[in-house]
Amino acid sequence: MPKAKPQDVARFHAEYDTQKDHRLRLFGAIAKLLEPASVLYPGSYVDIAPSVFFDEVRYVDSDKRAPRFFEQPALSELIADKRTQLQRPMGGRVSFESRDYRTVLSIPDQSVALLISLYAGFVSEHCTRYLAPGGHLLVNDSHGDASMASLDAEMRLVGVVLEDGLEYRVSTEELEAYLVPKRGPGPSRESLHREGRGPNYTRKPFAYLFQLV
Repeated sequence: MPKAKPQDVARFHAEYDTQKDHRLRLFGAIAKLLEPASVLYPGSYVDIAPSVFFDEVRYVDSDKRAPRFFEQPALSELIADKRTQLQRPMGGRVSFESRDYRTVLSIPDQSVALLISLYAGFVSEHCTRYLAPGGHLLVNDSHGDASMASLDAEMRLVGVVLEDGLEYRVSTEELEAYLVPKRGPGPSRESLHREGRGPNYTRKPFAYLFQLV
C-alpha cells in the first residue's frame, strides 16, 4: 500500500487560521505576563500558536484530522518560521495526544503550569487536576467554562484578556467588576451543563485568567 503524501502543514494551518495570526496576538499578550514551563491545551485542534511563545506544549484533541497534522516533520519548520517572524528564540518541544480530554490523559496530575480552555467545552472541570498549584488557567466563556472555573473555590481570577483593536492585552484592574450577571442569580454547575453557556455578564472580556491557589 503506497504511503500517504506528506501534508502541507502551512497550507492546512492557514485554512484553519482564518483570522490571520489572531491566536499569535492572543498568546503574545499572555507571554508578556507568564512564562510557563509547561502548557496543556485540551481541545486544541491545530492551533499551534502557544508553541511560538512557550517551550513545552502538549496538545490534546479527538478530531481525526489532528494526528496527521502533528505527526508531520514540517510542523517544526512552521513553528520555527513563526518564531523567526516574531524574533522569538528557537527551541521547544511539541507533543500531541489523540484523545478526548474528558478521559484520563497520559500526564501526571499537577504537572503543568498553564492550562488552556478556548471554545472546547468544560476543560477546567476535567483537566484542572493536571494544573500545578500556582499555575494558571486561560479560559473563555463561549461554552460556559470561565463560569465553571469561577465556581471552583481553589481558582482565583487574576486577569482578563481584553481586545484592543486587533491586539490583546491582559488587565489586572477592577477584576471584581467581571463575572457579574446582568440579572438573576449566578450560574451553578447544573445550569451550566444544562445550558452549555454562561449567563450574560455586565462586562465581556475575550477571556479570563485564573490562578490555582
